[in-house]
Amino acid sequence: MARITIIPESEATGYLAGLYETIADRRGGVSNVLKIQSLLPETLNDHFKLYRTLMFETKSTGLPRELLEMVAVIVSATNGCSYCVSHHSKPLHRLVKDSRLVGALQKRDWESLSRLVDEKTLVALALAEKSTERPTEVVAGDVDRLKRLGYSDIQILHLVLVISYFNFVNRNVMVLGVELESDYTSMCK
Repeated sequence: MARITIIPESEATGYLAGLYETIADRRGGVSNVLKIQSLLPETLNDHFKLYRTLMFETKSTGLPRELLEMVAVIVSATNGCSYCVSHHSKPLHRLVKDSRLVGALQKRDWESLSRLVDEKTLVALALAEKSTERPTEVVAGDVDRLKRLGYSDIQILHLVLVISYFNFVNRNVMVLGVELESDYTSMCK
């Protein structure tokens, strides 16, 4: 049970009911990470829009969805957010079809990760972990290394926004006691 009131879909009216319907149509249901914002439906709408933009509307940056899901899992694992690790491990596994990779991300097993992904991906994941655990220790050299490996400025910005987004969401989930849905796999797209 969450630590604050959540308005269930069956009790939603007006703007919130419309949001729930739109989200359910696109995602197969409304996840609890969104429902936790039901008391402030405008923030729920903005949250959902930001999520869709960062994770699915990636033509302008060209970052692969697999990488974005890997970042979601490594940030969430670093924060100890099992809810988000669960939600993002499922679509990642569908994309990469490699349970060893997903498991290594969940465990933050850098030795295995160094064998399972290329250096460009590994450096992005390392930035995700470092900026989650120790953001004040991120230095220009960390960004320069991404550039040397071929990331453009817009791609670096996109990576940092995804890292920041999952830190935001992880904190909402953990502080407010958001629980995993029993049917969460239908919402893991």
